[in-house]
Amino acid sequence: MVAAVVASPPAQAAPRVQLAGVMGSRALLVIDGQQQVVGVGARVAGVRLLALQGDAAEVEVEGQRLALRVGASPVAIARSGAGVSAAPEIVLSAGPGGHFVTQGAINGRAVSFLVDTGATTVAIGQPEAQRLGLDLQQGKRVLSNTANGTVAVTLVTLTRVRVGEVEVANVPAVVMPQAMPYVLLGNSFLTRFQMRRENDVMRLELRR
Repeated sequence: MVAAVVASPPAQAAPRVQLAGVMGSRALLVIDGQQQVVGVGARVAGVRLLALQGDAAEVEVEGQRLALRVGASPVAIARSGAGVSAAPEIVLSAGPGGHFVTQGAINGRAVSFLVDTGATTVAIGQPEAQRLGLDLQQGKRVLSNTANGTVAVTLVTLTRVRVGEVEVANVPAVVMPQAMPYVLLGNSFLTRFQMRRENDVMRLELRR
């Protein structure tokens, strides 16, 4: 469920941020198209670098935390105003290897998504599910056939899943027993949209 579009006065857009690279203890950020070298704890153009580990970083923009990863599409915070939360389309650009990686949030907490059109549901590794505060005791334990054989997984329902400026409610998901580098954005989310692929660009238009 996404809020209806309501006309509202234009507001200054939040910075769009992308992690272009890591140089030791500093990150190469692209902020609104401008490259900036930022150290942990420093603030540049409204973006503060909170943490840096491997090819991932955590930044703060207007009081909200965002997870970034090298090669992922630019991300901006989603304001609570109706004109932003009602955005009907998600536009993703392919990264290295042709994969669509983007930033978003589950129940208000930042995550890194990898679009997987072959996955039946959104799939989350158990350590990430614990970080997100999901109550696995309330989930349903089932057996699932995977490439690594049959494993026990937990079925849950995510209250809110946000990608870009579009938020969808009550999304079925599965929690896998192992750690995963990304949250797989499967068809329990994707089928809420009409999907169009144009070369290295994927467009997801919210179904009415």
